[in-house]
Amino acid sequence: MQPLQIVVLEGTTRVRRDSIHAARLVAEVGREQKGVEITFVDPNDFHFPGDGNDPEGKDPRYTAITAKADAFFIVSPEYNHSFPGSLKRMLDSELKNYVHKPVAFAGVSSTRWGGVRAIEALNQTVRELGLVSTFTDVHFPNVPTLFDEKGELLEPVYRKLVQSSYDELIWMARVLKWGRGNVKPDK
Repeated sequence: MQPLQIVVLEGTTRVRRDSIHAARLVAEVGREQKGVEITFVDPNDFHFPGDGNDPEGKDPRYTAITAKADAFFIVSPEYNHSFPGSLKRMLDSELKNYVHKPVAFAGVSSTRWGGVRAIEALNQTVRELGLVSTFTDVHFPNVPTLFDEKGELLEPVYRKLVQSSYDELIWMARVLKWGRGNVKPDK
């Protein structure tokens, strides 16, 4: 069986972003999973000119990553009760490569809410893109207290929470991958 291809998306391009620590932890836990290959996507490494799904608004490297992906794990900070515009721009650049693929979420905030409102906002967007949301979200509240200055995790329970999310994401990825390959929708 081919390994599942899971893409971990860091959700912001901000220079001072604590969410990068959570995103790297999510990728690290993902690399510990059997039968899984992780691709880490930092939006700072890509170029998304313009808006939307037009050919001139795509980064061909990101298009190739999403085409190969079986699932996504989005790590998003919460800015003003929602998710960053840079994440929306990246998500909007692809449509056909998301359909019937699962997505898990980790929300990050410097407050006690742990990105819950960013995840709520993301659910509307990813559904329209054809992605299937899991329900085992991870919340990183008060993120500056969860990681040290080098990005090392200080609270081990979060590793277990990320693992629980991967358990569901991997199951859904296998089921939906089988479905995409074996069941053709009636249209």
